[in-house]
Amino acid sequence: MVFPNVRALREDRDLRQRQVAAVLNVSQNTYSQYENGVIELTAEHLIKLADFYGVSVDYLLGRTRNPRLNK
Repeated sequence: MVFPNVRALREDRDLRQRQVAAVLNVSQNTYSQYENGVIELTAEHLIKLADFYGVSVDYLLGRTRNPRLNK
């Protein structure tokens, strides 16, 4: 499954795949496969990405268009 918000957030912040891959402690190739839907993001990595970008996991998954966290 492809999650376009994951790629869009990275590109909006002018980050390279290898930079975000380092946050997740995976290779750039693995992160590229996440972005392209070749392999699925794990729950742990979704949470790390949501924390890194300051958005909700639902936003990353495309379940909402509102990136704000509900606290």
